[in-house]
Amino acid sequence: MISNLQQNGWEVIYHRAHALLAAQIAGHWEPKKRPIRWLETIAAISHHDDLEKEWEGNHLTEAGAPLDFTLIRGVSIEGVESFRQLARNSQYRGRWVAMLISMHISFLNEGNRGKLPELDGFLDEQLQHQEQWRKELNITKDEAVQAYAFFQWCDRLSLILCNHSLPADERALEITTGPDGNSYDVIQGRDGNVTVKPWPFLEEKFTVNVEASYLNQLKFDSNAELTEALQNAPIKTLEWTFVQS
Repeated sequence: MISNLQQNGWEVIYHRAHALLAAQIAGHWEPKKRPIRWLETIAAISHHDDLEKEWEGNHLTEAGAPLDFTLIRGVSIEGVESFRQLARNSQYRGRWVAMLISMHISFLNEGNRGKLPELDGFLDEQLQHQEQWRKELNITKDEAVQAYAFFQWCDRLSLILCNHSLPADERALEITTGPDGNSYDVIQGRDGNVTVKPWPFLEEKFTVNVEASYLNQLKFDSNAELTEALQNAPIKTLEWTFVQS
């Protein structure tokens, strides 16, 4: 989950909702700049966080706060099995979706190579699967990398929005390198509207949104208490309007 501290509690955005926001962003991309198999790529973006189930398992810090995903550290056999399940389940949507989600799993975990033999073996399997799927789909490695760069760009911009990380005073924040190899910045104007430079979208103006739940307490004694609070929490829709400057 994405947990943003509020004055009297927490704003919680589920990871699946963040993924849906990333897919919304992807849907507005300029057609001439879209990667191949664009709709399947959007499906991969939308479903890449299906592993996250905030109403199940441990989602509390030691202090009793909702566990933000950025605080999850280290590697474990259980974590490897969770990623294996995500990779396996993604295949139900086809090899293209499975390949992109596998590439995302590799991106998230390659930095932990050498820390756990089970993880190393799993990462080797993912690289083998990715190579096999590229051959079967008759695509080049460059085409796969370009599609994943698009995936990652949309994912990163969604996280910036969900984390309320847009800088004040119309300062620019780099998103990441896009599928065209260019660097992109996001800027929030004083009117609250958001722009991206250079502008990569089809429309001159559009709005995206995500739902957030609001908890009116800072600390929880158990996961069961947190789950009940989340399921009964008021929900608000957060919106961002993008405009071409």
